[in-house]
Amino acid sequence: MAGAKQAIEKLLQRADIAIDGGRPWDIRVNDDRFYGSVLRGGSLALGESYMAGWWDTGALDVFIEHVLLARLQGRVKVTAHDALLFLAATLRNRAAPSRAFEVGEKHYDIGNDLFERMLDKRLVYTCGYWKDAKNLDEAQEAKLDLVCRKLGLKAGDHVLDIGCGWGSFMKFAAEKYGVRATGITVSKEQVKLGETLCKGLPVEFILEDYRTITGSFDHIVSLGMFEHVGYKNYRKYFEVARDHLKDDGLFLLHTIGNNVSDVHTEPWIDKYIFPNGMLPSIAQIGKAIEPSFVMEDWHNFGTDYDRTLMAWYANFEHHWLEIAPQYSEMFHRMWRYYLLSCAGSFRARNIELWQIVLSKRGVPGGYRSVR
Repeated sequence: MAGAKQAIEKLLQRADIAIDGGRPWDIRVNDDRFYGSVLRGGSLALGESYMAGWWDTGALDVFIEHVLLARLQGRVKVTAHDALLFLAATLRNRAAPSRAFEVGEKHYDIGNDLFERMLDKRLVYTCGYWKDAKNLDEAQEAKLDLVCRKLGLKAGDHVLDIGCGWGSFMKFAAEKYGVRATGITVSKEQVKLGETLCKGLPVEFILEDYRTITGSFDHIVSLGMFEHVGYKNYRKYFEVARDHLKDDGLFLLHTIGNNVSDVHTEPWIDKYIFPNGMLPSIAQIGKAIEPSFVMEDWHNFGTDYDRTLMAWYANFEHHWLEIAPQYSEMFHRMWRYYLLSCAGSFRARNIELWQIVLSKRGVPGGYRSVR
């Protein structure tokens, strides 16, 4: 045990993190099993030991930021779980049609009551655009309007939303730009609530996988769904979008992005938050769009996700007692770790947020970037 503790202390010193220190990002170890567990289990064990209450910190987001900036993840040996996750991702299609609805059941269907309290008034579960925004509601409306302007939406357009959530984009675009919209999602709970929220608008929800889409659309948008597609399906995904987009239409892809090419997501996120997902790299997206699209615009505003996640976290904690009877304290710690570790990752520029505008044949005369 002493050896494990010394090894962890030495690692944390590289990140300017102390055990039992007085700064917000220093940690307090509540159970000595923490040391050996993290040495053996890496990032998965770090998250699981936090869920179990084996350690605490006053600023989890800053702790993660320090860990990532010091690149500590590269100093811990590859674990058996890491190796198995890599093999699973390379030997089989973890986001095959047969598994398409798993993330809906395990994440998006856990309770609309949670998301209604955590998100903004429109229930937008993607990065806000904080350029001129003063609060979360303004940031999300600004993002939705940014998407509409990038697509050049006009009244009467029929827009497909791949991964539509509770219909926030479709409702906004229908109300503000006069479009009709069709959205697909793998979450039954999103369809149920979304249909209520969008009642009376020319908006349709379909519970289906993107590979079974039918119809032709003036424009296509996908906000925060591509992270569930998986690298083995990227080419197919863009082919589907191309085949259902009219020749003069635009496709806007909004996705979290990885600075390096990988084949699976971080192990703790994969196990507890988003099963079977992964973050794409520029290279992976570029290779996948080659046969189908011309890249018109690529916009990175990943640091805005840090602010968005911190706003979600503030809402989550503020309303926790309202929903606590339906969840456990371990879930509380799990969700806190999810939101704050992701905020720290964006702040450390370990991951990014991209909006990419694509056309089938190139916009005549060139596309004018919108910000």
